[in-house]
Amino acid sequence: MEDFGDISNVVILRALGLGDFLTAVPAYRGLRQAFPMATITLAAPAALEPLARLTEAIDRLLPVNGLGGLPAMSPSPDLAVNLHGAGPESIGDLLGIGARRLITHSHPQYPEITGPQWRPEMHEVQRWTGLLNLEGVPADPRALRLSKPTQPPAVLGAVIVHPGASAEARRWPVNRFAEVARRLALDGYQVVITGSAKECSRCLAVAGAAGLSEGCVLAGKLDLGELAALVAAARLVISGDTGIAHLASAYATPSVILFGPTSPTQWGPPAGGPATVIWRGDTGDPHGRWVHPALLEIGSDEVLAAVEARLWGPTPRLLRLEYPNSAVM
Repeated sequence: MEDFGDISNVVILRALGLGDFLTAVPAYRGLRQAFPMATITLAAPAALEPLARLTEAIDRLLPVNGLGGLPAMSPSPDLAVNLHGAGPESIGDLLGIGARRLITHSHPQYPEITGPQWRPEMHEVQRWTGLLNLEGVPADPRALRLSKPTQPPAVLGAVIVHPGASAEARRWPVNRFAEVARRLALDGYQVVITGSAKECSRCLAVAGAAGLSEGCVLAGKLDLGELAALVAAARLVISGDTGIAHLASAYATPSVILFGPTSPTQWGPPAGGPATVIWRGDTGDPHGRWVHPALLEIGSDEVLAAVEARLWGPTPRLLRLEYPNSAVM
């Protein structure tokens, strides 16, 4: 490893949401292994604090809401690591705290700062481990796992249906999620529906259309530590391309993930894990206001076939249908 000198204080900037946090876990662990005696601080939203402890790499979380709010630090950190992005705002935030050394991608607004160029086609996990490796800090992209939560799960052995996502472009229709949930409940599985507090109405709509009670809806009732405990003890997670899919990967929980406008080569689960990815091969704006057309091409029967294969293995009760655009990752 490159000689960084005496590093006792490291600050990481990743002021983003759940999925972004989880794709950077291997990078956090690389920094912990490189600087085992340092205090490592993660600047990120406060809601992530329960998960920061489960990385076994973060000593404390510094709550920030997006960019522009990184407070002055005393003493200034020995090393600042930009795992937020490649824009000038994130670089400016870290320069503002006076770190002795900065690891970041390059940007033309800061020609004096060296670093690799941003490559939009890279997988998000590889992006951050690659940045550290280039700077002399070994990081293994396979190190995605979180420690097991200490609290018991709200439901043991649940099938989790997660119908939300941060943008409409990545939200599979409510009626299709409901059909999947209804069929699973009829087969005797304990189905729960998860989401954020803002997604309660959507989750309740799924439950209502599926004929499930409101007690099955856990949206807005769990913090991220409790959600981690639920996922770690679940039989299966069914979701779109959103944070809970990465949480399933962090606990090797079987999952069926529906991708729409974003390629799984950029945000998908690790190869060899217990995840089935369904994707039509089309890309578009993941932040769009309307459901991406490729996501609408995925029917509930196709998802149920993938779910059955994950729940029952290679010899399910019913005939397993094969779909050319479905892949086991």
